[in-house]
Amino acid sequence: MSVNTQFTKENLDICLKELAKEFRKRNGNKMPAEVILIGGASVLINYGFREMTYDMDAIIQSSSAMRDAISLVGDKLGLPYGWLNTDFMKTASYTPKLARYSKYYKTFSNILQIRTISAEYLVAMKLMAGRQYKNDLSDVVGILIEQEDRGEPLTFEIIKKAVEDLYESYDAVPENSQRFIEAIYEKDDLKEFYRQCREMELENKDILVEFQDDYPGVLNGDNLADILRAAREKKNKTTFELEIEKEN
Repeated sequence: MSVNTQFTKENLDICLKELAKEFRKRNGNKMPAEVILIGGASVLINYGFREMTYDMDAIIQSSSAMRDAISLVGDKLGLPYGWLNTDFMKTASYTPKLARYSKYYKTFSNILQIRTISAEYLVAMKLMAGRQYKNDLSDVVGILIEQEDRGEPLTFEIIKKAVEDLYESYDAVPENSQRFIEAIYEKDDLKEFYRQCREMELENKDILVEFQDDYPGVLNGDNLADILRAAREKKNKTTFELEIEKEN
C-alpha cells in the first residue's frame, strides 16, 4: 500500500491506523500513546477549505516504541522522513497549554488516541506563527469563514482570549499578526480576502525558493522576513517600471 506524500483528509486516517498497528506490535497494549495533531493536520480534520498538508506536526506522548513505529510506517507507505514530527515544539507557537485546549478525534487499535487543536486556539497558534510563506494567514481566514458558516462565529474577543489563554498576553503575538486579525473584522468579503491571502503566500513561497536557489545557505529564520520584504519591494518596483514603459 502506498500513500501520496500529500496528506489529505481521506488518507490521513490511513497513516494513523497503520501507525497504531505498528506501535501496538512494539509496545504491547498496556501503555497507550497520545498524539495531538497541530497546524495543517488539525485544519484538515476540523475544516473543509484546506486540501492537503505535507507533514503532520504533533505533540507526542508515548514510549520510545513510537519512534520506530513512525519510521516503519513511513517506509511502508512511502512517506517522507519526518512525516510525523515534533519540530513544532521548538517554535514560538508551542506551549504546554495546548494539551489543555486540545479535543478528542479518534482512537486507533485501542492504543493510540489522536487529539486535535481547533477553532480559536488553532487561530491563536497561526497568529503566533504568522508566516507569510506558508498557510498561516489563509488558514486563519478559512477557519473564520467556516465557523461563520456553521453558525459558530469567532469574534475578535474570542480570538483575543484564546491568545491570552495560550500565551499569557495578546501582545505576545507579532505586531503584523495583530494588525492582520484586527483588519479581518473590517472586511466585507472574507472569501475574496482568503483568495488574496493564499495568492500572496504562494507568491512568497516562490520568492524564497528562488532566493534559496540563487544564494544557497543564506536564508534563515532571522533574515527571512527582511529578504521577503526586499524581494517584494524589488518586484513591485519592476512592475511599476514596466507599467511606465507601456505608457511611454
